[in-house]
Amino acid sequence: MSVFNLGSINVDNFYRVPHIPAPGETLAATEFSRGLGGKGANMSVAVARAAARAIHIGAVGADGAWCVERLTEYGVDTRHIATLAGGQTGHANIAVADDGENQIVIFGGTNQQITDAMIGGALSEAGPGDTLLIQNETNGQVAAAAMARDLGLRVVYAAAPFDAKTVSDIAEYADFLVLNEVEAQQLRAALGKDLTALGIDNVVVTMGGDGSRWLDVAGGSETHVPAVPVTPVDTTGAGDTFTGYLIAGLDRGMPMEQALRLATQAGALMVTRHGTADVIPDLKDIEDARLA
Repeated sequence: MSVFNLGSINVDNFYRVPHIPAPGETLAATEFSRGLGGKGANMSVAVARAAARAIHIGAVGADGAWCVERLTEYGVDTRHIATLAGGQTGHANIAVADDGENQIVIFGGTNQQITDAMIGGALSEAGPGDTLLIQNETNGQVAAAAMARDLGLRVVYAAAPFDAKTVSDIAEYADFLVLNEVEAQQLRAALGKDLTALGIDNVVVTMGGDGSRWLDVAGGSETHVPAVPVTPVDTTGAGDTFTGYLIAGLDRGMPMEQALRLATQAGALMVTRHGTADVIPDLKDIEDARLA
């Protein structure tokens, strides 16, 4: 089976800072680096490194050719990434504090210029048993979800960055919703609904050091998967790694709880590394780390 990922591709600019800047504060960075990122790219790399087939649907400008090359090197199928003349590849400025916390400012660029024709062309290769994964850093999510549902795909929606209207619009097509605790609180406040009242059969809430919760809405049960204790150095991309591994595990036929445990191990290992897509662990890394 395959995981089709309609997702962002960003150039990540990392700034190491002693603490997260306060409003109005000017803060000197102690280190700078640049790498491949974007929630979409991160998840595609995670899917590929978890031994599933990842097909990325997205767009870059001429300045983003190296991003596509790097995705290819990491095992992602990049045939459906368009290069848009005159467009500027999305980018993110990421401040990472010494305690591992981060602050991110994103410019969408070509991530917001994906056409329905591009999406349709990619999904014409998909069929029942395949998965569509979407986030909120591109345009076209609702159209893609509707196409995928018509084709019999599993539709997975990672609701970040949070947008209440998009959640409401996609809910009727989604089989899985993945979000963190803050996003879950924002969703309840914005829609006035409990997570079990969205019409989505499976909801996964990540809770950082407290692990994750899986709400099996259809089955009427809730399962808690504890976190793996590690010392974090950078939390950037950990949620994306978790989601990519979770979906890859399900695509490979794992039971939900097994896929959640694998995703938890991958996310835990990720926070011990500096960077985003370029440092997402593979299955051998997880095995070698022997995380509890």
